[in-house]
Amino acid sequence: MQHRRPRLSKKAKTMLAGTVALAAAAGVTVAQAGEASKKCGAFDTVTMGKYYVNNNLWGQDDGTGTQCVWDTSRSGDTIGWGTNYTWSSKAGKENSVKSYASTVLGWHWGWKTDKAATELPVRVGDRKPVKTSWEFSVGSNPGTMNVAYDLWLHARGDADWQDQPTDEIMVWLNRQGGAGPLGTKYGSVSLDGAMWDIYQGDIGWKVYSFVRRANTTKASLDLDDFTQALVRRKLLGNDKYLSGIESGSEVFRGSGRLDTKAYSVDIG
Repeated sequence: MQHRRPRLSKKAKTMLAGTVALAAAAGVTVAQAGEASKKCGAFDTVTMGKYYVNNNLWGQDDGTGTQCVWDTSRSGDTIGWGTNYTWSSKAGKENSVKSYASTVLGWHWGWKTDKAATELPVRVGDRKPVKTSWEFSVGSNPGTMNVAYDLWLHARGDADWQDQPTDEIMVWLNRQGGAGPLGTKYGSVSLDGAMWDIYQGDIGWKVYSFVRRANTTKASLDLDDFTQALVRRKLLGNDKYLSGIESGSEVFRGSGRLDTKAYSVDIG
């Protein structure tokens, strides 16, 4: 099954850009509302310090269903959150992604939280460590879906909502129900203690997917290792800027949930 990811519409970009909301103080532990206060509207958000959780239903027109997000915990830069979903596909759209409920750090068709707090963008060639850890659980019988990071890159260091990315890098940690990435297989690589298959596609910008051969629900990665793997293969230039980092679940169809126990990103 191939991941089909169309370009975002102008309407979707506008909804995602939102208004600027300053983040809460990063070192403070905040009590969260939890699942009792779900947000279920398309592109509803929950701000959590330097991150926000986005109920990103960008592919909803290809199916019928509902999805919600909620926050569960925050201590400094480590957060917990969850999402549940039920999606069916319209005729001919079984292989289309309906949603990508996810955390956002930095750029995502604009800047919603305090830009300085995100520590983004960073120039790829500067080789700053981008350390991340993620511990999560996938519900039983989750349908066709994946759990993945999504990295956005630009040719300039001051990209805003109107600036289309030049490159997108996905890092798949877990896939269910036959989900597969966009494009064709390019090769494979050993990174951060695991084997990954690399896929290459194009949707108006380049999309590279690192698909972990063995599913996991716990990972500690340096995302700089993935950008440099592409640089070594001359697929990505050191002059590009990493502008945004997301993490969540792409859902093709089915019913299930993703619960993040602990997630963090530390840059530099």
